[in-house]
Amino acid sequence: MEEQEQKKQPVKLPENAYRELKEGEEYKPVMPAEASVLEVTPWSVGMGLLMAVIFSAAAAYSGLKIGQVFEAAIPISIIAVGASAAFRKKGALGQNVIIQSIGASSGVIVAGAVFTIPGLYILQAKYPEIQVNFWQIFFSSLLGGFLGILFLIPFRKYFVKDMHGKLPFPEATATTEILMTGEKGGNQAKLLVLSGLIGGLFDFCFSAFRLWSEEINTRIISAGAVLADKFKMVLKFNVSALIFSFGYLVGLRFALIITVGSLLSWLVFVPLVNEIGALTAAAGGGINPFAAMSAEQIFAAYVRPIGIGAIAMAGIIGIIKSSGVIGSAFKLAVGGKGKGQSEEATTERTQKDLKMSFVMLFLFLTLVAVFIFLIIGVKVTLLQAIVALLTITIISFLFTTVAANAIAIVGSNPVSGMTLMTLILSSVILVSVGLSGWQGMVSGLIIGGIVCTALSMAGGFVTDLKVGYWLGTTPIKQETFKFLGTLVSAATVGAVIFILNEAYGFVATETHPNPMIAPQANAMAAIIEPLMSGQGAQWMLLSIGAVIAILVNWLGVSPLAFALGMFIPLQLNTPLVVGGLLNHWFNKSSKNAKLNNARHQRAILIASGFIAGAALFGVIGALIIFITGKSDVLDLKVWSDPSGTGAQVMAIIAFLSLIGFFIWESFKAKETD
Repeated sequence: MEEQEQKKQPVKLPENAYRELKEGEEYKPVMPAEASVLEVTPWSVGMGLLMAVIFSAAAAYSGLKIGQVFEAAIPISIIAVGASAAFRKKGALGQNVIIQSIGASSGVIVAGAVFTIPGLYILQAKYPEIQVNFWQIFFSSLLGGFLGILFLIPFRKYFVKDMHGKLPFPEATATTEILMTGEKGGNQAKLLVLSGLIGGLFDFCFSAFRLWSEEINTRIISAGAVLADKFKMVLKFNVSALIFSFGYLVGLRFALIITVGSLLSWLVFVPLVNEIGALTAAAGGGINPFAAMSAEQIFAAYVRPIGIGAIAMAGIIGIIKSSGVIGSAFKLAVGGKGKGQSEEATTERTQKDLKMSFVMLFLFLTLVAVFIFLIIGVKVTLLQAIVALLTITIISFLFTTVAANAIAIVGSNPVSGMTLMTLILSSVILVSVGLSGWQGMVSGLIIGGIVCTALSMAGGFVTDLKVGYWLGTTPIKQETFKFLGTLVSAATVGAVIFILNEAYGFVATETHPNPMIAPQANAMAAIIEPLMSGQGAQWMLLSIGAVIAILVNWLGVSPLAFALGMFIPLQLNTPLVVGGLLNHWFNKSSKNAKLNNARHQRAILIASGFIAGAALFGVIGALIIFITGKSDVLDLKVWSDPSGTGAQVMAIIAFLSLIGFFIWESFKAKETD
């Protein structure tokens, strides 16, 4: 651990940081290769682990509540820079990269876990034989994370150095710029914390104190009540600070795509199902079977499967579009590995990786651990464990570089589509070796969880390594301490998912009338159940969704965003449009492009704070429910009906006040910011 002080770093990245290098030209990072820099210190490791715990909990909550896992790397970078400035840390740049690298394990581990593991709880409601415990969640996340790190290390040089300037790395670019902001980042960190407190307390006021309703719907007016009862048409809106903030971050285009998908389900398909029932009853002289059902019941029974089919087809479309990348990734995996070994003996600090001998040994030990976990934790036979291990190894290895490439090119990871393909492939393979029924479902979802986490980790870790390359940190230190961040994040995610299931559940029951949505896990469970149980699925409804995804893709619209909108309840999608409209307005709010950009960047910071704060307070609320065993322990009993008309009117006033703060604070930005 070095204690030498480094010279003051330049305030800007080199001119050739983002462009392709000319022949014979070299990229010289901000911290030169020959310099001794502070990186791994008690401060950087401690802060990194703290960020891993906090953002793992927050990301897990948001992912399970609304199906969106926010990216942790950027807010962690802001906090790292601000904290280092506040405590006047010397040599802060290298340490901040380590903080960001360890802490960012949170988002990628969460993305792997929440897409699959809650599916075990969802299926448990139908198959009580299924037993879910903390260790299943922990080890699937931990081992998947380790595989992602180990499979990516041999390709670090290719992605971050050989492809310099050829791959844009949008997320890594944003993170690097934040880490370079210096003292300016200290002020950003203060705003992030303030926004976090406001967003968290706002959501806590309705979720715990019940000062106003969480949801507004058109039933509070007489015309809306008639439409809902007679025609099954209802509009809903969730006032959470977390959801509209996501709308700001995804922008108006994606917010509209998601919401239009939701409106298709709720304003077209739900009323259509009811009308078909009415026409059938009129023709046959019977009774409309849907007349006694609410719009929500029709959605859950008949329309949500259409959304699941659309999500599945959107994932397949994503894989087909990535077929060229998969082919090149396979060639890279076969041909690039030996190249990495031959160039191992580099003396340059900024190109020093973990030794390939260690990588291969640790990979072998990780695969042995996966094998033992499958036999003991999943309870399969020796042959089934071997087949499952081979499935995990081959798919993770082939798709790891695909995930890294996707992050490097567009900043988003097609992990859900690849995981869906993994579930289908593994189900077919496992059934062929006699593993079916509820045990097959558990095995398939655990395999999916390991692979999903590996792919998510590979995409996230290549971002960390590119940031380190631009700034001049030591790769071997990032690689070593990424394992520690993965360990802590996996433990946190395991605990949070366990607590959220106890507090809210993932399936609607008398005990948990308003469960966490967990859209991706619901889709995975719905796909694997018929494959493993031999039961008939709602193939016609699933097929309708698949056709819709294909048609939407032909129109040049993101099929996955549209499909998620069809599946996720309406009230969790409509607020996205508010955030998207604010994003559009801020970027056009004046004729001064620099001022508009400053307002937009400040709004991104506030939205990130709202999301992190609301998610963290949500976890705190779940923990209180878990400890006390009472869902209304903090209810101030302001309203006799916490979702009645009065509470909804109060919710409108509170939400407009929150939007007012968001606009007012964002417009404080100056052109020079």
